[in-house]
Amino acid sequence: MRLQQFLARAGIASRRKAEDLIRAGRVTINEQVASIGAVVQPGDIVRLDGERVRMPQKKVVIALHKPKGYTTTHEDEHAEKIVYELVPKHPGLHAVGRLDKDTEGLLLLTNDGHLTQHLTHPRNQVPKLYRAWCKNGRVSEKACQQLVQGVVLGDGLAQALEAHPTRNGVKLVLTEGRKREVRRMLNKVGYPVERLVRLAMGPIELGELEAGEWRYLTPDEIKLLYTSAQLPRPKTQAQKPTPTPKAKTGTRPQKSTVESSSERLSTRQRQGTNRGSTDRQAHTRAGRTNKA
Repeated sequence: MRLQQFLARAGIASRRKAEDLIRAGRVTINEQVASIGAVVQPGDIVRLDGERVRMPQKKVVIALHKPKGYTTTHEDEHAEKIVYELVPKHPGLHAVGRLDKDTEGLLLLTNDGHLTQHLTHPRNQVPKLYRAWCKNGRVSEKACQQLVQGVVLGDGLAQALEAHPTRNGVKLVLTEGRKREVRRMLNKVGYPVERLVRLAMGPIELGELEAGEWRYLTPDEIKLLYTSAQLPRPKTQAQKPTPTPKAKTGTRPQKSTVESSSERLSTRQRQGTNRGSTDRQAHTRAGRTNKA
């Protein structure tokens, strides 16, 4: 990965400040002063002011229900509220993709750069499920067909993997993550978005997390993420979340707080996920736990 990205994920500084450190000649790779654009390869030794910089050893993955009005960024002088105010601090923690300020729903955050790279790379086709409420109400079958066939945006053709009409809007699955892509696609077919919520990313669902609540993913869920991104499973347990009771036999998957169970999509890529999730704990910013 690029040097400034390496420094950011190691918790040294934001990418912008990392670039300043590099320009100042304070960063070396294998004892050579680094420059902007340098790439860190496996086995390289990176130092800042002579002190070795290491990527965090403890890997964590957090599922957050991002509320409307929060910006997915570490630093933005124009942002009133940022998502990192809502979750515990971990060195190198970053978002897996982004949700724009007005979009709500599931946002994954991790300090595992390897996982992030593969979850967000277009070739891995990791599906993301969205629920949109539109100004013109229920999206027609014809418009849904257009979304699946593809609509031309300013940055090229955009296609939904699936699109199904729902009350006052639509549910659709995308495998890309372009800026404001869902909003632009729906606007293109004549259905401007009033509200947009991401319900799932790969095998991980929003479930019953309330806006502003978060939880750590379990080791089994992290393995599912690796599988969905066509990655080898991690050799060691990624994290040790707060122990929770085992799910009872026959426990049903969580029902999302922003949809009814009858509205769920039967997407093949997401079958068999989130089993036993009713026993997991959700956390608020203050650390209070609630049954999820």
